[in-house]
Amino acid sequence: MATELTNLSNELASAVARAGAVVVAVSARPRINSSGIVWRKNLILTSSEGVRFEDGIKVLFPDGRRAEARLRGNDPGTDLALLETDTGGIAPLDLASDSKLEAGQLVLAVGRTVSTGPIASFGIISGVASEWKSWRGGKLNPFVRLDLAAYPTSSGGAVVDAGGNLIGLVSTGLSRTSVLAVTRGTVDRVAQKLQDHGYVSRGYLGIALQPVALPRDLKEKLKLDQDTAIMILGVEQNGPAGAAGIILGDMLLQAGDRALTDPETLADALDAAAVGADLDFRVLRAGAVQDVKVRVGERPRRGR
Repeated sequence: MATELTNLSNELASAVARAGAVVVAVSARPRINSSGIVWRKNLILTSSEGVRFEDGIKVLFPDGRRAEARLRGNDPGTDLALLETDTGGIAPLDLASDSKLEAGQLVLAVGRTVSTGPIASFGIISGVASEWKSWRGGKLNPFVRLDLAAYPTSSGGAVVDAGGNLIGLVSTGLSRTSVLAVTRGTVDRVAQKLQDHGYVSRGYLGIALQPVALPRDLKEKLKLDQDTAIMILGVEQNGPAGAAGIILGDMLLQAGDRALTDPETLADALDAAAVGADLDFRVLRAGAVQDVKVRVGERPRRGR
């Protein structure tokens, strides 16, 4: 038994050492640093939550070298930020596939502090789902929740399995109750956009809404195959929906070929639509169904 525990201990220490070779300390907020990982040559992925200012960002590398970095891109919705600096000869670790992530797997969170060097905590994956939308409007695909203690300085650091394979970044800013891992599916979708454009554009209609139940007699009369729709409670005068003729009291039934039964289904439709593209809506107005074409706008970006 003692030998098995010793072997496990040694394997976990090796996993931390392997991850620690690409984990850096990021100083981009007052008083306390966060962590990041070398993603590609001269590019570092870190936590958006840990980037509170754009000027004077500093990075501490595993070999003790310090360098200034500039913010290349930022997406609070998925808690990812991209920094650019000279990463020297550090070879990035490839992110492992999401396909084998399962609840119950052992994982380690590996970060780095400016004062003490590498830090690690140990736990398990407590939940995996196909996707999840954060309270900031971004989408994680897949959703991976961790059951471990994440120090404030661990945010943006590496999540690795027991074999030292990199499976994601530590996120403490997307859930008020849980530590999450931002894994390859999300990184592949978001990080390249941050490198190319500096941000992730998201569709926007300029409306306030709420889900409502459709009366049975109306469903039967109009041959509607859904129990709920989305009622418009407010319309921005110069917003995309307002410009297309959407008015107060309209009920959105469908976007493209997607039934709109609640705000989440509308958000999914906007995620799938390109900014600037036309999206066809079926709208219930004054007891009659009509088609309205709306040009999808870009959601305004908020300052930090």
